[in-house]
Amino acid sequence: MPIPHLASTPALDLEKRILAAKPAIEHWLRKQWKHHTVPFYCSVDLRNSGFKLAPVDTNLFPGGFNNLNPDFAPLCIQAMMIAVEKICPDAHSVLLIPENHTRNVFYLQNVAALQSIMQQAGMNVRIGSLLPEITQPTTIPLPDGQSLLLEPLQRNGNKLVVENFDPCAILLNNDLSGSIPDMLRNLDQTIIPPLHAGWATRRKSWHFSAYDNVAQDFAELIGIDPWLIDPYFTSCGKVDFQEKEGLDCVAAAVDEILSQIKEKYTQFGIKEKPFVIVKADSGTYGMGIMSIRDGAEIYKLNRKQRNKMTTIKEGTVVKNVLVQEGVHTLESIHQAVAEPVIYMIDHLVVGGFYRVHMSRGVDENLNAPGMHFVPLPFDATCMQTNPEARPDAVPNRFYIYGVIARLALLAAAIELERYTQASSLALAEAQ
Repeated sequence: MPIPHLASTPALDLEKRILAAKPAIEHWLRKQWKHHTVPFYCSVDLRNSGFKLAPVDTNLFPGGFNNLNPDFAPLCIQAMMIAVEKICPDAHSVLLIPENHTRNVFYLQNVAALQSIMQQAGMNVRIGSLLPEITQPTTIPLPDGQSLLLEPLQRNGNKLVVENFDPCAILLNNDLSGSIPDMLRNLDQTIIPPLHAGWATRRKSWHFSAYDNVAQDFAELIGIDPWLIDPYFTSCGKVDFQEKEGLDCVAAAVDEILSQIKEKYTQFGIKEKPFVIVKADSGTYGMGIMSIRDGAEIYKLNRKQRNKMTTIKEGTVVKNVLVQEGVHTLESIHQAVAEPVIYMIDHLVVGGFYRVHMSRGVDENLNAPGMHFVPLPFDATCMQTNPEARPDAVPNRFYIYGVIARLALLAAAIELERYTQASSLALAEAQ
């Protein structure tokens, strides 16, 4: 399987600076992990335009472990052992709670892969389903010949269990898009990630606010303009696309972000046409997203477009949107546009894959129906570099991806800390 290539020759100054600064970068990151609690696991969608490399989404409930290179299983197992030891050192029995899917076999293969990694790391793992129709242990066959056993969850006092299994920790692979189920509240067990990491609470704008700070510090460390790794963004609340409410805020935000992008394009001599992504400020699965090139387009959406922007996963109504600088992708496989997705367990990069879409353009969202994954292109780890090769050679490019993904991971850590601090302050004031 060929490695995706850049469709045009990129300016390599950013890559050169990151590679040259590897000792300083790794030292700086080690210091950050000492001061911040790292999310248990994470995946980051990146876009590489040749002149800019930036994260565009960070998922704290990653669902593509089945797409990682199986040769890197030892990396995953070692990282999993480190992650569990930090959060729950006595963990030997873990209850894994997946998304409410029984027909999405690709997602279920991810659950099976995650369960296997944890088992190889020395834990007993059973899978408890939140689905009401799972009233008894249910075996689901998978395309690769494996099977998955889903079991009904039971709550005993302040503990969540399945039959004859008393776990000391709960691992969520369910992003809580709709709401936090009462069954998960006020438990005596450790829940990872924490409930406030789910989309019922979390906002993408909070994440990118934290990423702004991280990108600024990193840019100072290696001597670059932070814009090269950081997309502009703002957010709007009280938006209703169906009733056409709050659209003035969105249109004005689009034009403001476009103006900022144009200034940078002029500064760096970039000829591409700028665009903006408008998307739900919470949620995943690529729902509630559109590309915009002029704020006036917001007022001209047809019924289908408004419907698309009104509800997302589990029927959640969109009331808040993120208006984010669009980052072109110049990577391609067989002339289809591609973007890298990097996976981490604890602070360690454990692999990645490419999301590919045959019918989408370089300025469009690729996380959409019709996408597919190139599962095994990351044939080198994201930590090895080759000083003798070009900055955009495969091992060097993967290392650079790993660096930017870890910046997003650090931002997620800071984001969650800020939420906890704000909640504690609000509670203290209320008392």
